[in-house]
Amino acid sequence: MATTGEAARVARGSAVLAWVRTHRFELILMAPLLLYMIVLTIAPILDTIRISFTAQQDLAFPSVASYSLIFGSEVFRQAVVNTIVVALLSLTLELTIGLSVALAMHVPFRGRGFFRTVMLVPLGVPTIVSGAVMLLLFSRSGYLNALFASFYDLLPGDAEFQSINWTSGGFRTLLTIAIADMWKVLPVVTLIFLAGLQAIPEDVYEAADVDGATKWQRFWRITLPLLVPYVTMALILRAIDAFRIFELALVIGGIRVAPVLGTFIGSRYLPPTSDPFTAAAGSMVLFVIIMVFIVLYLRFVAARREVAL
Repeated sequence: MATTGEAARVARGSAVLAWVRTHRFELILMAPLLLYMIVLTIAPILDTIRISFTAQQDLAFPSVASYSLIFGSEVFRQAVVNTIVVALLSLTLELTIGLSVALAMHVPFRGRGFFRTVMLVPLGVPTIVSGAVMLLLFSRSGYLNALFASFYDLLPGDAEFQSINWTSGGFRTLLTIAIADMWKVLPVVTLIFLAGLQAIPEDVYEAADVDGATKWQRFWRITLPLLVPYVTMALILRAIDAFRIFELALVIGGIRVAPVLGTFIGSRYLPPTSDPFTAAAGSMVLFVIIMVFIVLYLRFVAARREVAL
């Protein structure tokens, strides 16, 4: 019996060595990817999970003390709400304006290449810089209030214009953050929609013209339905990124004025708080939200593309 078992183990070992020798080149190519995933993705996630379930007082594991602390915090609950509001506002602006810009850029006109190049400029602007630019526009003494004041002077009456402080908190600040995020990533959404518009066969539009369809009918019954996969892709990919917003919210709203999940986690982890336990718990909440949208992407976008191929 022992001899038979030992022979079976030797045979399995020989089979494994033979398989490794056969696929040696593929394994060498996969090694950097596996190393990257283990060291920079899987290990940090597992360690964050461990820290989030570790009690700060006595380092007991497992413990939900950190989760109880953040879920009982008014700042955390407000950060969750603000993150959802900013994500919804940002997605709405990005999809509507991005589709409008893509439709305009899809039509042939003189100088279209120049405008397409200019459209990509926000991608090259650092996020911190774009936040500072938005402050120049939306601050109390910014360009937007100056524009409103100029328009107000043209109206009859003696009342003076009261400047609006867009960064003092509340819905106005969340809207400002959403507009700043939309401006920064609008080129990505526009490029996705442009790819979808260019993938629509011209024969479909020619058939619609023969049937006497108007431009609005062509848009609602041909263009928009055929763009649904691209709209879904842009929606889910941008939703994943919208929940991770940090720099723009930090520059425009600050940690206390308009907290989001990213700034809340940073405020817990960085000095003077220096609490990695609650920061890890907040990170896991954000991780779960992002994973939901990744699953949606794999379910509704990637699966459809595989079926189409």
